[in-house]
Amino acid sequence: MATKKTDDVFSIASIDPAKLSESFRDFAEKGAAQTKEAYAKMKEAAEDATKTVEATLESAQAGSVELGLKAIDALRTNAENSLSHMEALLGVKSVAELFELQTAFLRKQAEVAVEQAKSLQETSKKVAEKVTAPGKSAAEKAMKSFKTV
Repeated sequence: MATKKTDDVFSIASIDPAKLSESFRDFAEKGAAQTKEAYAKMKEAAEDATKTVEATLESAQAGSVELGLKAIDALRTNAENSLSHMEALLGVKSVAELFELQTAFLRKQAEVAVEQAKSLQETSKKVAEKVTAPGKSAAEKAMKSFKTV
C-alpha cells in the first residue's frame, strides 16, 4: 500500500514569522485607521446634533417670548376695552341705552377675539416653523449623507 505524503497545514514549520508579523501589522494599521475615521464621523455627528439642539432651543425660547408678548397685548387690549365699557355704563340714562351699549360692546369684543385668535394662530405657526427648521435641516442633511454612502 502506497501512502501519499501530505503536508500538515497545522505544522508550525510552514508558518513564516515575517509574513505573519507583516499581516498582523497591516491588520492593526487598517483597524486603527478605520477607528479614527469612525471616531471623526461620530464626533462630527455629535457636534452637528448639539448645534441643532441649541438652535432649536433658541428658536423655542424666542418663540415663547413672542407668543407671551402677543398674549399680554391681547389681555391688555381686552382689559382696556372692558374698563372703557364700564365707564360708558356708568353714564347710562336708560335701560335701552344700557342694552345698546352692552350689545355694541359684545359685538366689538367678539370681533376683537377673532382677530386676536387669528394673530395668535399666525404667530404660533411662524414659531412652530422656526422651531422645527433646525431639526428639519439636520434630518435632510442626514438623509443626503445616507444617500451618498
